[in-house]
Amino acid sequence: QVQLVESGGGLVQAGGSLRLSCAASGRFFSNYAMGWFRQAPGKGREFVAAISWSYGNTYYANSVKGRFTISRDNARNTVYLQMNSLNPEDTAVFYCAAAGKKIPTTENRVDYWGQGTQVTVSP
Repeated sequence: QVQLVESGGGLVQAGGSLRLSCAASGRFFSNYAMGWFRQAPGKGREFVAAISWSYGNTYYANSVKGRFTISRDNARNTVYLQMNSLNPEDTAVFYCAAAGKKIPTTENRVDYWGQGTQVTVSP
């Protein structure tokens, strides 16, 4: 069992930056690929970024490539999402995800979800 707790969301002006953190409890954090998804108001949940188990291979949605960076610290059981050049279209609830078998680039690959953290970008 893995429990995920996100933090770092908030309100930021367009062009600003935020760093989200996701702290995982439970054993064998390094056995899980980690990811971030988001859900904007009135829309479905969409993939944002993912990182592999140990070698740190990263994957990004086209909409955030070049602006967002995912990273992980296995010693701290934490995954991060550095978000730069934010724009109002990035406003969403961001969810941390853990996957034991495949890189979590789709919802059906996710084994565990966090509760979500709100990111609001003002014009």
